[in-house]
Amino acid sequence: MTLLITIAAAIVAIGVLVTVHEYGHYIVARKMGIKVLRFSVGFGKPIWRKVAGPDRTEYQIGALPLGGYVKMLDEREGPIAPADRGRAYNDKSTWARMAVLVAGPMANFLFAIATFWIIFSVGVPDLRSVIGDVVADSDAGRAGLRAGDEITRINDQEISNWGDARVALLEAVIDGPKINLSVTTENGAQNDVSLEVTTPGSELTEPGVLLSGLGLEQWYPSYSAVLGKVLENGAAAGAGLQAGDQIISIAGREVDDWSDLVREVSSRPGEAVSIEVMRDIRPRTFDVVLGTDRRDGRDYGKLGVERSQTTEDEAWRDEMIELRRFSLVPALGEAVAETVDSSLLMLKMFYKMVMGKVSVKNLSGPITIAQYAGITVQDGPIYYLRFLALLSLSLGVLNLLPIPMLDGGQIVYQLAETVKGSPVSMRTELIGQQIGMVMLLLLMGFAVFQDIGRFAG
Repeated sequence: MTLLITIAAAIVAIGVLVTVHEYGHYIVARKMGIKVLRFSVGFGKPIWRKVAGPDRTEYQIGALPLGGYVKMLDEREGPIAPADRGRAYNDKSTWARMAVLVAGPMANFLFAIATFWIIFSVGVPDLRSVIGDVVADSDAGRAGLRAGDEITRINDQEISNWGDARVALLEAVIDGPKINLSVTTENGAQNDVSLEVTTPGSELTEPGVLLSGLGLEQWYPSYSAVLGKVLENGAAAGAGLQAGDQIISIAGREVDDWSDLVREVSSRPGEAVSIEVMRDIRPRTFDVVLGTDRRDGRDYGKLGVERSQTTEDEAWRDEMIELRRFSLVPALGEAVAETVDSSLLMLKMFYKMVMGKVSVKNLSGPITIAQYAGITVQDGPIYYLRFLALLSLSLGVLNLLPIPMLDGGQIVYQLAETVKGSPVSMRTELIGQQIGMVMLLLLMGFAVFQDIGRFAG
């Protein structure tokens, strides 16, 4: 069922974003008086097709849902009917052609703004930016950060939750090597802290490494390590653990709360461990072979249990969860700012990746994208919408890169034509397309290779 949800969520995401992108090209092409021959979502043999409109445009869905295209009338591809003179793409001015090319990425940016607008209007819940633990001999520990400190500023950015804190820390690490933070201590004192980053950015920017690499953890509520549900076919069920058992220790290491349990289990993928529990006021010991869960290219131990839920467990929510919610007009402003900031960060990360200062493990292919689609759709509508917005931004930014096969590369050709007063030669354009195709294949091949590495270890 999880696999089916993941596949469906990924297909919906790609289908929606490709449709948005290609509709941008399509609608501006028509506004510019260009005849559109075909609007296709997906490639390959059509599984659905319809011909409509005065231009008899073909609308279709291809069997391979990994992209799409808008085919426009073009004299370079063959003779055109006398009635269509002046309606070919190549007959239009360079500015009209550039408008058509820019329209695809712009549609993705507008979709992201609209999606963020919904998100900020409904409200985004997140934990306040309180530090849970600090490793003494680490960058964070040497800077003087302590458990219970609440981060209120990172460099010039005000911080109120961990979502903002992670993004600001990532950007600060990329710019490094010094991060200026303001924190509020548990007793209410305001401190300014200077954190010197000693780990290379190419390591810290690997997925899932940022906070632990700096030597700090996000605060999480403390729950008792009592099992609420033991999942069928899991490691715990196979060993005889039951709902209501309170975990006392794992492999001889004391377990004080649920966070300790998660930490100990996660650090032991596939290991055989001794687990001591309290059951009916008596201690009992079980030998358990932990399962393995692979995420973000790393193996984590898996016990196959869920936490016991009590009303007391939720007492912290009003105090520790921030709900970022705005009325309609301010929410639109926040959506535009989020779109601009996220797009600039993507560009910066791509540039730093090329320069070797950001981990190439941040490149994701179709497998990782599908995994995140499945995860976010199960987390809830807000998280799936945010995933769609960020993926739409990635598609928009990627297509504006000056690579000949992409919109950005075609825009470069139009600018060159404007400067030199004549079109770029067919030979030059063909060579550029071949180079662009090789670049894209290498990029996609590397991203898929990364995906396979994450998935298969």
